[in-house]
Amino acid sequence: MLSRLQRDFPVQFFEQSIKSLLSLLILALLGIIGAGVMTTFIDLWDCLLEVVHGGKLHEGFRWLLVDVLTVLALVEVFRTAMVYFTEGRVKVTYIIDTVLVAVLTEVLAFWYRDIEPSRMAMVVVLVVSLMFVRIMAIRFSPRRRDLSEGL
Repeated sequence: MLSRLQRDFPVQFFEQSIKSLLSLLILALLGIIGAGVMTTFIDLWDCLLEVVHGGKLHEGFRWLLVDVLTVLALVEVFRTAMVYFTEGRVKVTYIIDTVLVAVLTEVLAFWYRDIEPSRMAMVVVLVVSLMFVRIMAIRFSPRRRDLSEGL
């Protein structure tokens, strides 16, 4: 028979490996978020310079919105990684929030392009589907079930 240490070794090795790789991912995400914030401020500066020189704000604001929403999507990915790091599982609502922010960033990018109505309809269906799944994930979450069983 295998000793308990020999049986538990693969599980412990896997968990420690995942935590190590996740720590590296979190550091990379922090760097990327920092770079995204810097890019946002650079675009803000460019937008202000454009205003001073009598240019249009519309394009500058578009880039600012895309920058901010991209940083927010990265923050949601960071949040998901941190929850996995602390709780050992991923919350579906955090993943859906991340996808929603990313899709809304793409919707803003569509704002300035000629997009086919069928493609826009697909995006609307995707957003509505994600909202429905998010509501169901909250309504039927294991934590909520545990709380209701304790009553």
